[in-house]
Amino acid sequence: MGVNGAALDEQLQAFADEVGDEGPVTVVGLGTRGGSTGGADTRTVSAPTGIGWVQPAEMTIRCGAGTPVDEVDAALAEHGQCVAFPPGGTVGGALAAGRSDIRRLGWGPIRDTLLQTHYVSAAGELVKAGGPTVKNVSGFDLCRLLVGSCGTLGFLGDVILRTRPRPAHERWFRTERDPWDVLGDLYRPTSVLWDGATTWVLLDGHPADVEEGATSAGLVPVVGPPTLPDAARWSLPASALADLRDQEPGSFVAEIGVGIVHHTRPAPRTTPDAAVVELHRRIKHEFDPTGRLNPGVSVLP
Repeated sequence: MGVNGAALDEQLQAFADEVGDEGPVTVVGLGTRGGSTGGADTRTVSAPTGIGWVQPAEMTIRCGAGTPVDEVDAALAEHGQCVAFPPGGTVGGALAAGRSDIRRLGWGPIRDTLLQTHYVSAAGELVKAGGPTVKNVSGFDLCRLLVGSCGTLGFLGDVILRTRPRPAHERWFRTERDPWDVLGDLYRPTSVLWDGATTWVLLDGHPADVEEGATSAGLVPVVGPPTLPDAARWSLPASALADLRDQEPGSFVAEIGVGIVHHTRPAPRTTPDAAVVELHRRIKHEFDPTGRLNPGVSVLP
């Protein structure tokens, strides 16, 4: 539902008051991306909801972090715009998880959509991070730190997001060609997926340009992308995806040019570098010294 900016501000203060400054607390949304594993004494809170405003000319939108992604998408569709978010769940949940849509190759990572937020700190205070304009570059970009932090550094209250033009036309295609050869033949494909045997490609833009690009690359139109395995999600260097050639076709779907692999098996166990572990510990201590925010959640593998 839509709300005005003043109403959203009132929700923000109420949200901060509810989080408070004592005791373990976890933020919950629609439950599509998991949550805290805290104990029975952990309180649950929910972020503000609703769309404060849409500024089509500035290509920005302000909404509560608890607003469903689908609701934001519907509001932006009226203006021929969208955001580079995966479907489902809440806006805050998507940003906290930090997992981009399969259109990341063409649309960029989800972290680039967040321009400004008011988040609630472990001290129960509202803190502003970022700025409301696309060209804001002043100071340390705290928004980037919050995206993918799984709510362990602060709870997102409201957000200002960067929007993008909604594609005039988009269509999925497939081919048996090598995915890297296909990637090299196309001009800015939105997505290139590969399961070890088949390559899927998403193209968007003017209908004539989409069809011309598909024809030149020998692509055949299909209804949509492949079903993504949901057992595990690997993150590899984009250059390492070629090593998947030795794996059983169909046991994975890799995002070519990105490095994300949707797999039927758990990712190989890795040991984080000691310096990375120490950096995470220091950051967590600075933002949440008592560990009260989303207890039991870790951003490290």
